[in-house]
Amino acid sequence: MSEEILINVTPVETRVALVENGMLQEAYVERTSRKGIVGNIFKGKVVRVLPGMEAAFVDIGLERAAFIHASDVLPVEGDGADNPEPGNGPRPVPDIRTLLREGQSLVVQVTKDPIGTKGARLTTQLSIPSRYLVFMPGVHHIGISQRIEDDDERTRLKTTVESRIASQEHCAGGFIIRTAAEGVTPDDLLADMAYLQRLNQSIIDRIEQVKAPAIVYQDLPLFIRTIRDLIRPQTEKVRIDSRESHQRVMEFVNEFVTEFQDKVEYYPGERPIFDLYSVEDEIQKALSRKVQLKSGGYVIIDQTEAMTTIDINTGAFVGHRNLEETIFKTNLEAARAISRQLRLRNLGGIIIIDFIDMDDPEHQRQVHRMLEKMLERDHAKTKITGVSELGLVEMTRKRTTESLGQILCEPCPICDGRGFLKTAETVCYEVFREILRVNRAYEAESYLVMASQKVVDRLVDEEADNVADLESFIGKSIRFQVEPFYSQEQYDVVLL
Repeated sequence: MSEEILINVTPVETRVALVENGMLQEAYVERTSRKGIVGNIFKGKVVRVLPGMEAAFVDIGLERAAFIHASDVLPVEGDGADNPEPGNGPRPVPDIRTLLREGQSLVVQVTKDPIGTKGARLTTQLSIPSRYLVFMPGVHHIGISQRIEDDDERTRLKTTVESRIASQEHCAGGFIIRTAAEGVTPDDLLADMAYLQRLNQSIIDRIEQVKAPAIVYQDLPLFIRTIRDLIRPQTEKVRIDSRESHQRVMEFVNEFVTEFQDKVEYYPGERPIFDLYSVEDEIQKALSRKVQLKSGGYVIIDQTEAMTTIDINTGAFVGHRNLEETIFKTNLEAARAISRQLRLRNLGGIIIIDFIDMDDPEHQRQVHRMLEKMLERDHAKTKITGVSELGLVEMTRKRTTESLGQILCEPCPICDGRGFLKTAETVCYEVFREILRVNRAYEAESYLVMASQKVVDRLVDEEADNVADLESFIGKSIRFQVEPFYSQEQYDVVLL
């Protein structure tokens, strides 16, 4: 599988595209005016303790106070993943009042960006990533990524880290060995450990110097994080269209990932870099509800605050043999498309997939397996259930930042994010009811209705008889005026 990373840098934003076999798979956007803060460490101040929620709000200097749950104040019990989660399974959570008090200073790290109306999510279980390791201050634990499957390699890596810790008089934390560490030399691993410990000491010094609320550690900019987190042995090229950013990336590569020196190049081409592999077009398509399948079927993706729902339809695909085979092939193709769309759109939280009903258990198993196999490429942590009796697959995908749609779009001011508009007919009948209401409450000689072109056209055409009946009923004339800047749902009834 060929893989390329394209990095587009401008003064106002940085965009990254991960392309596999000529097809866009992941897109990241970081805007100068609204940078993500996941991974940043703050010295905050507890502003409110909520015993009923076992949580607290912490001022870290943002517009909205951030949120921390009691379980995120406890010592970490790493589970061996690239990004350690706070423990395995249920565990007793102490009363939040025994952990935090209002006015208390608290060192926290952001685990989720502010999304929608929700503030940032915090933890006191700090983790500082580098290329090969994640350092966890105050934790005595060595974990290893579950994606490193070779037992001998797992043992080698863990032994290398353990021997370094044992040789030190004091080690202020534990480590998680990341997937990128597979196959690296002991010297590279030890250099990473030393770098993380120096960085941790600088963070400790900064914490002592600043007054809350203040930032004490800021993660790398997107174009450098890309090199740290996304570049892999199978990555053929990393192309950057900014000479200055390319120089900064090369400084990082020469210090930390020298094996990739030949893969990073400056792109001076006349064509915009995102025109390669039709990246711009694919990003535009990722903002649509409908995903067209090659067979003629299609997938509908609806993202809400609570969850994302995905529906599959055969559409124009009629198959060749029988209905069951047509449904099976559509579902298989949809499973591949869905896994890509989850990555590309960066959809997270609860996801419900409504596959077309399949009677054959073997078909269900193959579709489920296809979805699992495709999700193995996902950098985000996913958990998936089997196919239910209703043909639904429930899954979760770890969400730490806003989705692509949330970054690039905002709720429609016309429909208020519903995705639907009232018909002109519905608005006309609302106008009639409003005139009746106003006529009962106020005295007027006549009425002027101000509305959009489409609504006025209907009032003077299809609804002309109803308007005449209403004028006769109230004994007053009604005039109409087009307001070109009114939306279809807007109108005003003016007393004359």
